[in-house]
Amino acid sequence: MTTTKADKKAQAKAEYNAFLAVCPSRQLLDRISDKWVVLILCALGGSASERSGAPHAPKAMRYSELARLLAGVSQKMLTQTLRALERDGLLTRTVTPTVPVTVTYELTDLGLSLHHLTRGLRQWAQTHMDQVLANREKHDARASRP
Repeated sequence: MTTTKADKKAQAKAEYNAFLAVCPSRQLLDRISDKWVVLILCALGGSASERSGAPHAPKAMRYSELARLLAGVSQKMLTQTLRALERDGLLTRTVTPTVPVTVTYELTDLGLSLHHLTRGLRQWAQTHMDQVLANREKHDARASRP
């Protein structure tokens, strides 16, 4: 019995297990758990200014807009992250021949599906930050006692 390429692909997909060091899904988890990835997905997904909890429509953004919005990201890190997300098919990069050249980034359908998850993580972190800070203080106070 011969195994076709499609059969091999289906078998490999069924065997993805992020608990195994060699699994490609582990590399993907490493990528998408990065803070800059989460924030870029949230920005392009339209939840950058979201305060009410109501999601906004996804939007294309220029590199400079992303750089201004993501406080603390270096030019190198932003460029590397955007390239990696484009390679993974999570966003598209569009170059418009204007003077100067305009480059915009926009989520793909795949990126939008991930954005829905990362938006929840961001909201959770913002909602529960007071509790986490209080727990850190309690823990540190206990840990500093002799």
